Amino acid sequence: MTELLCFGNAIVDVFTSANPDWLEKQGIMAPVQHISREKAQQIWDELGGARAAITLSSGGVAANVAKIAAMLNVSAAFVGCTGGDDLAAIFEKELRTAGVVPFLSTGKEKTGLCYAFNRGGEICIAASPGAALEFTEADVREDLIAEAEAIVLDGYILDRRPLVQRILQLASHRGIPIALDAASVFQIREKTEEILHYSRNYPLIVFMNADESIVFYDTIRKGSKKTEVTDEQEKETLILQDICPVLKYITEGEIFPIIVIKLGGRGAVVLAGGTVYREETFTIIPRNTVGAGDAFCAAFLAAWIRGKPIRECAALGNKVARKILEVPGTRIKSNKLKSFAKILGK
Repeated sequence: MTELLCFGNAIVDVFTSANPDWLEKQGIMAPVQHISREKAQQIWDELGGARAAITLSSGGVAANVAKIAAMLNVSAAFVGCTGGDDLAAIFEKELRTAGVVPFLSTGKEKTGLCYAFNRGGEICIAASPGAALEFTEADVREDLIAEAEAIVLDGYILDRRPLVQRILQLASHRGIPIALDAASVFQIREKTEEILHYSRNYPLIVFMNADESIVFYDTIRKGSKKTEVTDEQEKETLILQDICPVLKYITEGEIFPIIVIKLGGRGAVVLAGGTVYREETFTIIPRNTVGAGDAFCAAFLAAWIRGKPIRECAALGNKVARKILEVPGTRIKSNKLKSFAKILGK
């Protein structure tokens, strides 16, 4: 029996420091952007002489969730597509080491890459999914879904509607809840209507960060004026005072949807059954924020699967996310999470 079955883009994260001038030369200007697989390979080749300063980690939202969940002693599996190359071997080995059972098909393209460049303390993301995009609805195994207690969907696969709908339908038919991580403000901006539709028709748990929830709110209101907030405390106030009442209405009267808003160093807000739960945390200076949100999702879902109350799910999510801030991505040793695994029991 698999407790948590995760579907998503199989990507290798590459963590390294980079000179701003060099990044500009590569055309990497935005905080988050997509690049072609050719450009990703070119950057990889140029970094060849500095491999000692590079940290590699299996990545992608769903794989990160599976990995952290497995370290919390939750039975986890990941389903996706890699290329038949050395990066695919790195990806699979790291998942297996964490205790995740990988079900990987092999695509024609090379394994996806996601660069996390440290540009003077600011993280700049450049991603190229590569073979990950070759995973389609034809690759979804009904028997794997039938054995799962909960499903995780990476929000970046929302563009592949037939794939998403097949997973949702197979899971819903068996009463299996589906956790969807919104993934980015860009996905929210384009997919709000779809997410609302899915939340009305399937047993959905939706995870967003603060910025994503604000864009979600703006899109629902269909107003011409977009909400502009940069201060984290102001975002929290906006979410609690304006956004939560709207999302609370969406969750009233049913078990699902459950909506979780991750506030980073300010904790989390959970809306379930028409109730707003606020779980605070304390801020630490992060080594790297990449993967912290995925760790929160993993811990929240692990606690939820084990029957913990909503507040305990959010509290564990906060604690595990703080641990991930100490490492690049989700490259953490399982013994660092042992105390949290004990809380969950079996």
